[in-house]
Amino acid sequence: MRPSPACLSIALSALAALSGMATAQDQPTKPHILHIVADDLGWKDVGFNGCKDIQTPNLDQLAAGGAKFTQFYVQSMCTQTRAALMTGRYPFRYGLQTAVIPSVSAYGLDTEEKLMPEVLKAAGYKTALIGKWHLGHADKKWWPRQRGFDYHYGAMIGELDYFTHEEHGVLDWYRENEPVKEEGYTTQLLGNDAVKMIESHDTGTPLYLYLAFNAPHTPYQAPQDYLDRYTSIEEPTRRTYAAMVSCLDDEIGRVVAALDKKGMRENTLIVFHSDNGGTKNAMFAGVMADVSKIKIPCDNGPYRDGKASLFEGGTRVCAFANWPGKIQAGEVNGLIHGVDLFTTFAGLAGASTEGCKPLDGVDVWSTVATGADSPRKEIVYNIEPFRGAVRQGDWKLIWRTMLPSSVDLYHLAEDPSEEKNLAAEHPEKVVEMQNRLNALAKEAAKPLFLLDQFKVIQRNMAGEPVLPIEEGFGDADHP
Repeated sequence: MRPSPACLSIALSALAALSGMATAQDQPTKPHILHIVADDLGWKDVGFNGCKDIQTPNLDQLAAGGAKFTQFYVQSMCTQTRAALMTGRYPFRYGLQTAVIPSVSAYGLDTEEKLMPEVLKAAGYKTALIGKWHLGHADKKWWPRQRGFDYHYGAMIGELDYFTHEEHGVLDWYRENEPVKEEGYTTQLLGNDAVKMIESHDTGTPLYLYLAFNAPHTPYQAPQDYLDRYTSIEEPTRRTYAAMVSCLDDEIGRVVAALDKKGMRENTLIVFHSDNGGTKNAMFAGVMADVSKIKIPCDNGPYRDGKASLFEGGTRVCAFANWPGKIQAGEVNGLIHGVDLFTTFAGLAGASTEGCKPLDGVDVWSTVATGADSPRKEIVYNIEPFRGAVRQGDWKLIWRTMLPSSVDLYHLAEDPSEEKNLAAEHPEKVVEMQNRLNALAKEAAKPLFLLDQFKVIQRNMAGEPVLPIEEGFGDADHP
């Protein structure tokens, strides 16, 4: 006997309801988070900030459809920024405020710090780092898998050959805590791995993917087919750099396409930024090649100086956020610092920050999503024994305490290029901001880099050998 139309209607309605429930269950209410970090990328080396000779169509499209930040700050060097992102705290609080962790050194990010992947993992997220770590390599206790990441693939230290994946002959390429020897250009390998992860991901679980490319950090290397795109650029290093940035853009495009194909895009927040400004000084370009005799290719646009500097060119970086239907398209002019991402991501994820040390980050989601006024009114550029810098409102002070000491005071709204030092004209403002830096300095931990270098000096004075890189990067706890 055939079922009646009424019974068929009820059955079909029930099936539709069940189908709808399954679809809803496939998509978590918490957003997926794709956090993309470029390495030493110049502020003006992307199309969305006015670059003319390098093509970045994928980044430009994402920036045009989202919030393009005009005042997004990070620390001036790699380790410092990555520590700030992972902790939500300025690096002067735990000793990582000076330089980066050298490959010969045996220190890392304090294990007492609770990191972003730990907080998000406790809120139900799958956490993955694909790319560069640079927060401790000499002991596994500092490695990503031991600090809250469910998965890691990529480099542990700061600089490596893009094709051999080595620094000075030592392999620095890992998957799941094990060294990996494989062929390929690092930018493309990282893109491939991110695509595979998205393709295999259970969409019912929210994903935090920290995709930290080493491009376009030195050494300046690119595949030939990318070099061939830029025969119009005569300067050879700029041509290679342009090829590196284009490859980076292509891989980001592939990752976003994978999100689309997987049906995850509508529920994914994408945040992109550089880890610091582009290099302008050969001293801070890297250790794998002598770049003193080339024309350094990075362009920070209107901003003074670059990587390792406390001027805007070292700390104000190209950045945007994109989330279809959740973030209004347009420029966002409010102050945002990298430490704010910890607090903001935790808020979106419904994650608890209990157990964290006092956070410097504030929740800037309303600023990101709608362009509302930022709750952040101060930027601490850095606190070191020999220098410090702070921004309060539109005023910025840089204080160099090494003798002969010097003070710079700028009004950034009127002088974003930091051309006119107003310290002599506003002595009361100088004193006020110096007092703030002094107060912060009293809270600072001793810089681990300087302590480490003092040990090297002591060994030299005692006639003891200093470990070469080949030994310094591989102790008993390091394969």
